Parts: sequence; C-alpha cells; structure tokens
Amino acid sequence: MHGVLDRMARAAQVPLHAQTPQQARATYEANAGVLDLQPPKIDRVESFTLPARDGYDLPVRLYAPQATEPLPVLVYLHGGGFTIGSIATHDVLCRTLSHLAQCAVVSVAYRLAPEYRFPVAFEDAWDAVAWLARHGADQGLDSRRIAVGGDSAGGTLAAACALQARDAGVPLRLQLLFYPGCTAHADTPSHHTFAHGFVLEAAHIAYFFDLYIPDRADREDWRFAPLCAPDVEGVAPAWFGLAECDPLVDEGLLYADKLRAAGVAVDLELYRGVVHEFIKMGRLIPQARQAHLDAARALRHAFALAA
Repeated sequence: MHGVLDRMARAAQVPLHAQTPQQARATYEANAGVLDLQPPKIDRVESFTLPARDGYDLPVRLYAPQATEPLPVLVYLHGGGFTIGSIATHDVLCRTLSHLAQCAVVSVAYRLAPEYRFPVAFEDAWDAVAWLARHGADQGLDSRRIAVGGDSAGGTLAAACALQARDAGVPLRLQLLFYPGCTAHADTPSHHTFAHGFVLEAAHIAYFFDLYIPDRADREDWRFAPLCAPDVEGVAPAWFGLAECDPLVDEGLLYADKLRAAGVAVDLELYRGVVHEFIKMGRLIPQARQAHLDAARALRHAFALAA
C-alpha cells in the first residue's frame, strides 16, 4: 500500500479538488481501472433506463451470471463524492461481485453534483431500488431478494436507502457498505489523522461536500449523514468493509455501533493497512481481493444461496 501511495505522489497529478468537476470526472475515469483486477466473464450484461420521479431516464447496467431461475439482486451505487464516478469506473467491481456472489448486480448512474445537488443523488438511488422492488421480475430478477450497496458516497446512499426502505415497507436482505460516509461535518478523529497523503484528503472531502450540499444546515439530514437518523431500528442487516487508513473509518465504526445498539445484525471487517479506494486496487493489494470475497460471502448468506 505504501508503494502505491509513493507512486501516486511521484506522478504529481493535479489533485481532483483543484480541477473543475468535469475535469475531475475525466481524470477519475482515466485512472479508475489502473489497479483493478481483470474482469471476470459475466454471462449477461445489459444497459437500460429506469424512470426517476421527475421523468428523468436513469441509466443502469445489469450484470448477471448464467442462471436458470430468477436471481437475487444487489443495487450498487458507485463512489465519487456525489460528483465523480460512473457505471464505467465501477464496472470491474460490479462484475466481480456478481461473479463471486452468483447474484445479479444493477449499477445505477445517479445524477451528479454540481449540476444536480442534494437530495437528487439520494432520490435517484431510492427510485432505482423502489423500481426494482416493483418491476424486477420483468428483468428476470427475484424482487423479493434485494440488497443495496455502495462504496464511499455510494455507501452513504446505500445506507440512506436502507433507512428509506424500512420506512416504505420495502424489505431488503442486506446493506453492503464499503467505507461509507456517515457524518454531517467530517469531524471525527480519523478525518484529522488521515487528512493528507491517504488518497481521500481533507481538501477532496470539502470540495465534494461544497459541490453536492453547499448549505451546511442541510448536512444534518439523514439522507446525507445516516448517523443523524433519529432511529435506525428495523433496517436491513449490514455488512461493513472499512479501510484502516481512511478518514471515513471512524464514522463507519460509529454507524455500525449505532445499528448494533438498535438490534440490527452487523458484520464488520476492518482491513488493516489500506486506504480509501482500496477495493479497486485488487491487482496489487491482496486485501482488496479478500474484501471482494468477504462481501460476496455476505451477499450469498443474505440471499440464502449455496456457499
């Protein structure tokens, strides 16, 4: 991991927070697959759109291994600070999870800031979950077995969707959270400890927050900061995959504790010595490959699939 960070520092690229959102998206897209694993072969890959509440055609990509029966489905929400990232940047990860868990994965291209600010990303994410709960069978999916997951900002959206699902009476099997953002103001000790030199820097977080949710008062909303939810009792079981050297690690631990205190089943893995984004570094970082296996195992258990 230290070697990866050294190489990033030597590359001396213009940091994302010093670029326009459009430039940052292009930079992230160009670099997203550099350390990814080779993608596994997936029998079915289809792109289509779902209707969002305002009539927008929400792009999604469905991944499914060959199967003769309706497959359970993970709705996946990519990371990127609500500002960057795409279906393409997380294509290998979604293929890998589908292959290892032998479930379908639907990756959602929710709308990004600053063109679309809070709460549009959450609304798009929830609209995708709700649509699949109603119409998943039309795509050969088992709409009775749905999980929601994501990394970083996508983990935030997944956790918020789990809260919304509970309130809407939509049963979810699992919330799969890779280093989710959970706090309103980036003020836990790990934000200070890992503020510089660990991929996700304090300046990046401030940049993304200001683009997505510029009004600081709005940041207390649980749809942005799940730790602010007044009640988490009855939400779906959770699997957490956290990175030890990550500014978001403390808030992930705090949210896991909040869920446990409310009687929610929680499985948490803390991957030592790795940084934010490590799950997309499987070519060099063995903890990434282990996290993929652990997440797939959690999905298979939640979906009652054979081990």
